[in-house]
Amino acid sequence: AIHLTSGTERDSFAPNLQEHAKALLSMDPTFINNKDLNGSSDVGSRIHPALLALVASSLPESARGDTIVDVEAQLIDVQKPCLGGAAGEFLFSGRLDNLCSAYQCLRALIDAADDPASQSSVKMSMLFDHEEVGSASCQGAGSSLLMDTLTRINRCLSDQLRGDSLMCSLRNSFVVSADMAHGLHPNYSSKHDSTMAPHINQGLVIKHNANQRYATNAVSASLFRQVAKLMGIPMQEFSVRSDSGCGSTIGPIIATLSGILTVDCGTPQFSMHSIREMMGTQDAYTGYVHMKGVLIHHPSIAINID
Repeated sequence: AIHLTSGTERDSFAPNLQEHAKALLSMDPTFINNKDLNGSSDVGSRIHPALLALVASSLPESARGDTIVDVEAQLIDVQKPCLGGAAGEFLFSGRLDNLCSAYQCLRALIDAADDPASQSSVKMSMLFDHEEVGSASCQGAGSSLLMDTLTRINRCLSDQLRGDSLMCSLRNSFVVSADMAHGLHPNYSSKHDSTMAPHINQGLVIKHNANQRYATNAVSASLFRQVAKLMGIPMQEFSVRSDSGCGSTIGPIIATLSGILTVDCGTPQFSMHSIREMMGTQDAYTGYVHMKGVLIHHPSIAINID
């Protein structure tokens, strides 16, 4: 993965993205030459009719025809996920980074829900777009979406409270920034610090970085470790080698915008950003349990942490 490669290694594989990375829709002349050059359809003059036909075929019949006014498309692997490994210990799928974390968080939120009248805190999960390209968009983590949402929730729940109730709520809150982590690969063991290397199927990883590429600090890490202990699950620690670059997450962005105590964590995986990624089957479940534990136990743990 590019995060753990040196400049020399990146330069040794340097395709021209303009010339070498175009998607191939078809090599059939019938489709290639069927381009709407007369402008009879506004969208057809911008997007190849063959692509439009593929998009339309996935929609209900009532939404086909001239109802498509524009398209935002992303190329993905359409093969279904599958299990592998001699003991069935691996999970193979496209876009594990970061659909795995999204699933763990949403499943935990659903399963941790109880009677709203008995809840002592607001439990929520936010899934942002555009993390891989900087998060600077109207629906990215760098937008006002988080604080707008928290402000509106606080206003609905605290009409009669003092004016600084939002600040108090933020101070009493906890954010888990979940993004996949680079597991220790036996063929590339030199890419990790052996004392801080994440292992497949050994639990979520707490991410540390002195340059604040991750938002974890001593308090948030301690809280997250206590949750693992209460839930009876393993967990790990990770810090990149001192001579290696380090990726980042939305954790520092969220912490900066909100001032909320934040921990950065993730499930270990191999082949990050490849068309087909690989992780441990047990980790998929362990990560869910850890997230559920945060939602259940954070209020009681936080009382004893200042």
